[in-house]
Amino acid sequence: MKLVNQSLKYLSISILLIVAVWASVFYINMLHEIKSSIDEGLENYKRLIILNAQKDSTLITKTYFDESFFTIREIEKEHALLIKDRYTDTVIYMQDADDEALEAEPVRMLSTAFENNGRYYELKIANSMVEEDDLIKTLLWDIVWLYIILIVSIILINNLVLKKLWKPFYNFLHQLKKYQLGKSAELPQVNTKTREFTDLQEAVNTLLQHTIATYEQQKQFIGNASHELQTPLAIAINKLELLLEKGDLQNHQAENIAEVFQIIERLVRLNKSLLLLSKIDNKQFFDNEEVSINEVARQAIADLSEFADYKNIDVSISENAQLTVQMDASLANIVVSNLLKNALFHNHDGGELQVEIGEHSFKVSNTGDGVALNAKTIFNRFQKSDTKASGTGLGLAIVKAIAELQGFVVQYRFENNHHIFEGIFPRA
Repeated sequence: MKLVNQSLKYLSISILLIVAVWASVFYINMLHEIKSSIDEGLENYKRLIILNAQKDSTLITKTYFDESFFTIREIEKEHALLIKDRYTDTVIYMQDADDEALEAEPVRMLSTAFENNGRYYELKIANSMVEEDDLIKTLLWDIVWLYIILIVSIILINNLVLKKLWKPFYNFLHQLKKYQLGKSAELPQVNTKTREFTDLQEAVNTLLQHTIATYEQQKQFIGNASHELQTPLAIAINKLELLLEKGDLQNHQAENIAEVFQIIERLVRLNKSLLLLSKIDNKQFFDNEEVSINEVARQAIADLSEFADYKNIDVSISENAQLTVQMDASLANIVVSNLLKNALFHNHDGGELQVEIGEHSFKVSNTGDGVALNAKTIFNRFQKSDTKASGTGLGLAIVKAIAELQGFVVQYRFENNHHIFEGIFPRA
């Protein structure tokens, strides 16, 4: 989830809680103000009724509630002296124009006592109130609409203002995603005066400059080391070839020289493999293009046909679909060749090697040792299923490194006495 949308989520929840608390407080305060206002009106009615009762004695005989909403009842003096003004919430049965029968309506009632011509009376005055249920319902809908308006306003502000505010950040992030060590000429830039974004650019570019310097040093070291190793190895191979060509060596001497020759050739292959792994780890392969795995596989099989014939291995290819991927062509050749070489070298004489190409997969299946390999360690560097093998132990590690660099998956499994290595490419 984007930062802007995440902020909107938390802001919406916070506003909902704030509005809910505010509504509760507002409801309590509003109810208190309504009752206070009614109480003031009841106090004024009380004063007017007592004054009118002194002038018109017929009011004293009003003992039931009607349109005037008050009653007067004569009481004893002792009782009257004990009565103090008391405000209560109660109900009175009334019938409005739209009511078919009497209904209980909420009222605010003042109970008090007064004296008239030496006689004492209890006075009750009622005044209609807003029904709390109606008040709560009205307030609830007002709050719901208020919340909706607030959220819609925030979304509009978010899309119009905040997106514009965050646009330099997302542009900077896009530049970072596209940045490639050794390929991109310019460092990512942020076009804004916002302090936080400029500080971010400065920090990121400082890290990138340090990384670039380290990358260049490492690349130069790898190149120099590889060159320095290749030269003495090539000289050693030439000298050994000269010794073997002279022909005046004894048999055991020639055998020893041949063994040394093989060791040096293995060092050459190891040096090249380590150099390739270092380049892959440093992401020095980014010349991506459309590569046909079908063509690469056919060419690799043709190149290895002599070795397959030598071991009498039956090689077959099944092209169920055209598999075209976006990747560095040299890396595609290395992946296919390494898997095929691995399947040939670890196969037995007269064995089988089957290549199957699907719409999104490249699978190599071969006979060999009838025991499954450890799928968790088979792609580790210098991992060998046979310790006596003359290989470098880096072929499958290189395949795994290329897969991680190019964004596809390589897997191993053992089925029907066949070792199966499969590369699964993402769908377009």
